[in-house]
Amino acid sequence: MLPNIGTMPIQRLRPAHLVDLYAMLQRRGGQNGAPLSPRSVGGVHRVLRRALGHAVTWNVIANNPAAAVKPPPVPSTEIGIFTQEQIGALLCHLNGRTLRPIVSFLIGTGARRGEALALRWQDVDLDKAVVRIERSLEQTRAGLRFKSPKTRNGRRSVTISPWLTAELRAHRLRQDEQRLVLGLGRTDGAALVFARYDGKPRVPFSITRDFAVALKRLGIEGRTLHSLRHTHVSQLIAAGMDVLTISRRIGHASAAITLGIYGHLIAGQDARAAEITQKMFAGLRTE
Repeated sequence: MLPNIGTMPIQRLRPAHLVDLYAMLQRRGGQNGAPLSPRSVGGVHRVLRRALGHAVTWNVIANNPAAAVKPPPVPSTEIGIFTQEQIGALLCHLNGRTLRPIVSFLIGTGARRGEALALRWQDVDLDKAVVRIERSLEQTRAGLRFKSPKTRNGRRSVTISPWLTAELRAHRLRQDEQRLVLGLGRTDGAALVFARYDGKPRVPFSITRDFAVALKRLGIEGRTLHSLRHTHVSQLIAAGMDVLTISRRIGHASAAITLGIYGHLIAGQDARAAEITQKMFAGLRTE
């Protein structure tokens, strides 16, 4: 945002400037030049509206220009979900590649990309099948940096399945073997789970790019790396898990956010409510 409004005096900021900013973000995106989705631009709008609201409260400006602007609408088809067959084909395609354990972790936990790339082995308890999400890796103009979760619920423990536990065990074994060959010694607790060959953090944008290449080769359209998170949530909803548990598992600040994003999927489960009540009344004498 810096080239657009970052150097502009706040008193000169007008709604038209924000309209131009949102349009630019959808065309060219942010730091990496990748276009932002309408949902991401909406997040920018909310931050600006709140910040400018403080400026009004402090009498720095008379009116909040963001209050007169609407963020771009989020298409209902934006959330892409993988089918079981697509997930199987994707994992087979990535077998033997360093991207596979990352994809396995994302689909098995619903974690965000940055959370996975910041994960340390000390955060993983394979014996208890629990992973602790403590931080995230962020890509900025200045480089990579680790940061704490934005909200209290962002720091959480996630139980993992036996399948994902086995995937992580095999991944650690391969990682140890590679480090020994390079003379780096075995991994310790502070080592990153999904690191480069030399132990340094992997670049988030490169993970997204490599994943997109894999999808293209498989002929899978309308899906992104973030679709793994959506797929995880959709499977939990389809299994009948309650919204509060899902919200806590994926690190949303509140269940209301989860409902706002996945409400249409939850609404699709209403037919099950009729089935459940039918079982309750089945066999009862009502006359």
